Amino acid sequence: MSSQYSNVENLSPQKIRQVMRELQEMETTPPEGIKVLINESDVTDIQALIDGPAGTPYAVGIFRVKLTLSKDFPQTPPKAYFLTKIFHPNVASNGEICVNTLKKDWKPDLGIKHILLTIKCLLIVPNPESALNEEAGKMLLERYDDYSQRARMMTEIHAQPAKCGVSAASDAKDDDGPSTKKHADLDKKLQDKKKEKLLKEKKRMLKRL
Repeated sequence: MSSQYSNVENLSPQKIRQVMRELQEMETTPPEGIKVLINESDVTDIQALIDGPAGTPYAVGIFRVKLTLSKDFPQTPPKAYFLTKIFHPNVASNGEICVNTLKKDWKPDLGIKHILLTIKCLLIVPNPESALNEEAGKMLLERYDDYSQRARMMTEIHAQPAKCGVSAASDAKDDDGPSTKKHADLDKKLQDKKKEKLLKEKKRMLKRL
């Protein structure tokens, strides 16, 4: 998925400027829970971190997504992928995202911000009718509790801040003194050990599923 091939040379300078302008606007005033990661050398390779929405099985996670612009953008929609593993009806095993906005409902005036917000909405309201992951779609419709548990477990294993970079919602600034920091470090080590033990147990459970 992380191809070395770049589409920059295929896009007109005007389109490149337009994409860059929109990304810079999102960097300055980011949508809630979304942080864009700008690749200066290839603006057609767009990545972002999306915080899992509260009240969903994805709530504790941070998900890295990738948009790949085609040479015909914005006449044709970009392709969208989750780079973070996720259990979701509308996400294929290779991370490809199925959402109408990127297919039949695409309009050239829809921007990158709209696409990322749509992907975030998909975490809140999955669409099992157009499932790429049939198992997740069936489970969502027939056994929601099992679906929720499986999605939460995958999130806790694969979508933690250490694996995805920083949180989209907040880049924490450390203004505490040295003694507070020592206590925080000790707490963090203890928490990390607990998390590691829990993750091992959860991975064992996933293998049984």
